[in-house]
Amino acid sequence: MTMQELAVDRIRCDGSGFCAEVFPEMIQLDDWGYPIVAAGAVPEHLMAHARRAVASCPVLALKLRARAEAARR
Repeated sequence: MTMQELAVDRIRCDGSGFCAEVFPEMIQLDDWGYPIVAAGAVPEHLMAHARRAVASCPVLALKLRARAEAARR
């Protein structure tokens, strides 16, 4: 199975904070309300939460992407 990680488009993000409300296990907000995503792959047991966080972003700034092979080692 391909491991996936969360990625934020910092230009597109408007700091609504919905992602952190839905997925606090891996997303925290900075002092201005912008997301800080935990480094690394999303654990399989949290993938449903990650997908919900991506879907909740009103400006489509949060994505799930495949981790690069080199990053897994």
